[in-house]
Amino acid sequence: MKDWHNRGSFLDLLGEKSPGLPSVATGPRHSPEGWVETRATTILAFHFSGGVLVAGDRRATAGNRIMTNRVEKVLEIDGSSLMAIAGSPAFAIEMARILEHSFKYYRRSQLAELSVEGKLRMLAQLLRENVPMAMQGFGAVVPIFVTRDSSQAKNQIFFYDILGAHFEGAPFAVAGSGSVEVQGILRYLDRWGMSGRGLVGLSEREALALAMRLLETASFFDSATGGVQAGETIYPVVKILGPDGVRTVPEADLEACYRTEVEGV
Repeated sequence: MKDWHNRGSFLDLLGEKSPGLPSVATGPRHSPEGWVETRATTILAFHFSGGVLVAGDRRATAGNRIMTNRVEKVLEIDGSSLMAIAGSPAFAIEMARILEHSFKYYRRSQLAELSVEGKLRMLAQLLRENVPMAMQGFGAVVPIFVTRDSSQAKNQIFFYDILGAHFEGAPFAVAGSGSVEVQGILRYLDRWGMSGRGLVGLSEREALALAMRLLETASFFDSATGGVQAGETIYPVVKILGPDGVRTVPEADLEACYRTEVEGV
């Protein structure tokens, strides 16, 4: 009998125990033509005093090769919703486009915003439709979805698995191959760090510095995470969902914060 605890993931077990399902990938998949699917990591979101900060490094890899360090992994869906992507950028970006058009169509046809539950179910449906590709090792997407519930005037963070199940992440959520280190640090800081304030007590500048430190830490252990590459002027994509909607933090602001708060220059 095989030792499943030490062998691999749930998908490995599912693939072997359910032969009727498509084959499950255990690593980067090559097509008959020899190309390898491009993948992207790491993403994170957490509450702070000004709303929710969502950040993602910019590296995309194919197998052991770095394909680009310019991927946009945090996407604005509408004025009150953000989607951060880990996994296949091609499939995730297409999902984001579908969501954007679907939310816009609902708003124009119904003269009202789609409810939070409606937005969550729409993304869940896209992920479920993508399961056959994900089970074959191509196109797996593991997103973080952040939205504002206008009826309760509060921001919420949700994370998904590749099968479309969603869970609320309070006060943070992480995804991607570098998420293990990031998750542990965020838990520690929220419970015992930050001078007893927790993550929600952070100022915007403190939150920006923390996000860049986390991504740089993830990149130290995970080759698929780009972290911060100040020498090449490559900074993470950072967006904030606050009371007034979504805004993107300019790269110049990230650079200034990194130089003073992270490097201590």
